[in-house]
Amino acid sequence: MPKGLQHKGIVRRNKMIYAAVKLFLENGYEKTTTTSIAKAAGMSPSSFFAAFDNKEALLLTLVKTMFGSQFDKAEKLLGETPDPLLVYGVEVSIQMYIAELSEPLRELYVVGYSLPTTSEYIYMRTAQKIQHIFSQYIKEAELKDFYEMDIASAGITRGFMAKKCDLYFTMENKLRRLLKCCFTLYKVPEAKQEEVIGQCNLIQIGLHFSYCTTNSSIHCFCCHISPLLVNVVNLLLQTFH
Repeated sequence: MPKGLQHKGIVRRNKMIYAAVKLFLENGYEKTTTTSIAKAAGMSPSSFFAAFDNKEALLLTLVKTMFGSQFDKAEKLLGETPDPLLVYGVEVSIQMYIAELSEPLRELYVVGYSLPTTSEYIYMRTAQKIQHIFSQYIKEAELKDFYEMDIASAGITRGFMAKKCDLYFTMENKLRRLLKCCFTLYKVPEAKQEEVIGQCNLIQIGLHFSYCTTNSSIHCFCCHISPLLVNVVNLLLQTFH
């Protein structure tokens, strides 16, 4: 392929992704069509399929960026040589917090955990990491075993992610129950579970929910978003601008 055409293809692809991110965050994944993405990118509807086979293929590119960036940020947040279990807990927590920012973001994460290509990427990417984290508790397990267990833990994560927090099902409760389920799956001792969950609760990972009452007595949640979480969204836009 000529270099000029290759560059043209990359530019077209990045424009499509940039437009898709904005539309996904505004309208959600399901309501965003390939035609609307192409139009927002300033191109014809058929141009979308010159860049991607379908909308799922575009989402896969986003999932790779989303997961790579947030895991890096989790490790940087904890400093040098952090406890691997704590890294796992913070990684999961960041996903939960981001999903709670808006319904389009929640849908984007849930869909990412559901579609065949994106979910398979998540399983493949995290299997080795999970083996590194939990092999001390399941010494007889091989990589394929951790891959299969990751299918289970990803399903648990997806379920909790899809459930919106409220006054009774707070983020703290959600994270505690989710981490307990996952740690139990990987046979982490009870005392160690409590230690790590307690540490996760103390870490300020950036999103604070406070309960308030409006003049009309309607309950709502006020979100204060730290640069850690804002940067995840900004990274998606900046990467493909």
